[in-house]
Amino acid sequence: MTLSRLKELYGDKRYQAYFDVGLFIVLIFSFHVLYVFWKEYLDFRPVKDAVDRLFVWASALLFDQSTWTLEHVFNVDILTKDQTIIFMNHENWYSHVTVAPECTSLKQWLHWLFLMLIFPGPWRHKVWYIPLGLVIVEFINVVRVVGISLFLIRFPHDFELAHEYIFKTMFYVVIFLMWVVWVECFLHKKPKKTS
Repeated sequence: MTLSRLKELYGDKRYQAYFDVGLFIVLIFSFHVLYVFWKEYLDFRPVKDAVDRLFVWASALLFDQSTWTLEHVFNVDILTKDQTIIFMNHENWYSHVTVAPECTSLKQWLHWLFLMLIFPGPWRHKVWYIPLGLVIVEFINVVRVVGISLFLIRFPHDFELAHEYIFKTMFYVVIFLMWVVWVECFLHKKPKKTS
């Protein structure tokens, strides 16, 4: 199949969604592979020191945002030690959530940047939509830490379920939904009907 034939198919509204979803999947998985390679084999070189500082800064920010939300929004009595949130669960013993540098949303920030910088669409909207997406990703990470904490109050033995399956999945669902908004509202914006 030639490039001109692919462009022709992409121009056909019946096939646009397949091309868009296919490109989304390729970009998300490509970035994941690149990130794992950069982390595992290159140890974030050549910018390792900057990445390490970013992880420390972002985890401190996430910790502060999460503890504030637990105390002021959900009225949870917490203790903190280093970057560990300690609270009483419903069985009257203590549970905790540690906000380590690995808990930051750095990978998801980079996923979002990679996706939006490469995915087609008008740059006049990308200049504000990309930063908005980064803020939303950070907000979702606060929701994740707070959600895990609240989950452990009721289900203190199910950290793995909350951390690995419920709240980690939420990141990628939100990134997908933000991408859908991009495609529907900016990439393939339908012209307004005039009466």
